[in-house]
Amino acid sequence: MSTPSRPASPARTVSEAVATRRSVRRFLPDPVDRAVLERVLEKAQRAPSGGNVQPWNALVLTGEPLQRLFAHVAQVIPEGRAAHAPEYDIYPPELSGAYEARRFGVGEALYAALGIAREDKRGRLAQFMDNFRAFGAPVLMLVHTPRTMGPPQWSDIGMWLQTVMLLLREEGLDSCAQEAWAVYQRQIRECVAIPQDHIFFCGLAIGHGDPDAAVNSFPVPRAPLQEAIAFDGF
Repeated sequence: MSTPSRPASPARTVSEAVATRRSVRRFLPDPVDRAVLERVLEKAQRAPSGGNVQPWNALVLTGEPLQRLFAHVAQVIPEGRAAHAPEYDIYPPELSGAYEARRFGVGEALYAALGIAREDKRGRLAQFMDNFRAFGAPVLMLVHTPRTMGPPQWSDIGMWLQTVMLLLREEGLDSCAQEAWAVYQRQIRECVAIPQDHIFFCGLAIGHGDPDAAVNSFPVPRAPLQEAIAFDGF
């Protein structure tokens, strides 16, 4: 008999939370206590926000409402791009150079960790579809913001999401920010109450990551500091 997987330990410092946070793509079925989520989200309200606008809004799903969303989106996945209607470009159409190389590289590393060859289109499609089951996570948070918000407020939402993800690590939980859900914003709106004057941004899968899953442990390299940061006057 195999030994059940044990969830990751809580992060004890901010540095440990940063180091152990990653996009988890295989979750254990263990439920997440609402009180824990409320504690995390209450603390995350202290995230930076220009002018104290606090432009983030979210709906947190679990149980039957979440399964209903999964089933509804699964019905249209076979339609391919015909069912897609993102309200923003998830990646810039002109993405190139080192930025595109990093995106391509992490995708290939993911499929390699799963043993899915480039020519295995069925295997790659199955992995793509797993996005829309939140990789087995028991909780999915749907993030949206008023359409009037501009790039500075979207930056605030990113800082809020990072704060949420680090606080989840403090609680021993894992997450995966999923902009992929944006392609099915129409279907999401058919299942849950997101105001029409709000733009849907992303999902955030939340739960206990499976520490034995290869997809949760492949290396995700970061650019060397000198490639991104310059110092002057030191």
